[in-house]
Amino acid sequence: MTNTLPPRPVLYLRSLLFWIVFALSIGVYWLPVLLSVVLPLRKRYDIVNLWVRFIIWWLKVTCKMDYEVKGGEHAALEPAIIFAKHQSTWETFALKLFFPHSVYVAKRELLWIPCFGWAFAALDYIYINRSAGRRVMAQLIDQARKKVANGFSITIFPEGTRTALGAAPAYKKGGAVIAVKTGTPVLPVAHNAGEFWPRHSFLKWPGTITISIGPPIKTAGRDAEEVLQEASAWIEKEMESLYVPDRFPY
Repeated sequence: MTNTLPPRPVLYLRSLLFWIVFALSIGVYWLPVLLSVVLPLRKRYDIVNLWVRFIIWWLKVTCKMDYEVKGGEHAALEPAIIFAKHQSTWETFALKLFFPHSVYVAKRELLWIPCFGWAFAALDYIYINRSAGRRVMAQLIDQARKKVANGFSITIFPEGTRTALGAAPAYKKGGAVIAVKTGTPVLPVAHNAGEFWPRHSFLKWPGTITISIGPPIKTAGRDAEEVLQEASAWIEKEMESLYVPDRFPY
């Protein structure tokens, strides 16, 4: 595949064009999102999703990066706890395409960023105070119950941070505890976005990202560790079919 790639200067130019418009779009779009705070929460998410669709389109135009979906029929389940593989920046916004009314779990510190943080606050996500220590989980469960009761799904990256391609997974139990405590099914999500948009990378590589959404995993009456093992096993098995080592000459 490497001999069909454009020259590296072209890749840099495409990526530069993407990043310029990406940054400008955030600078412009924060105000409409902030002003949407007077609207019902689902309407606010619909406004954000317009930006997501634009960025996905711009990725395709500039970096020739597209996507395809497997198991899309499972995405209609609401509410659900979405367990997504985390390797790239792509999934942090692209998952909104498939779960448009999902709530993210985010660090409270993001709210302190001028403009962006103000708009972020208008989305009423689940914000955690990492300095709260053992009380963090109680805060998460309390907020999650309220969101689920109102029909919202919750998107969680159970690895906690972006992992390098091919690195051993390190799933954390917090998301499974939330799922069990709220009795909400888990939807496992695997994807290979990290190959096309590697973490900490300026370059974007052309091709088609595959996102695979698994069947719901029941959580009611189950142990959190058992749920986590089932979800992580599905994700990692699916990753074996999606990940192509050395697809690109990083």
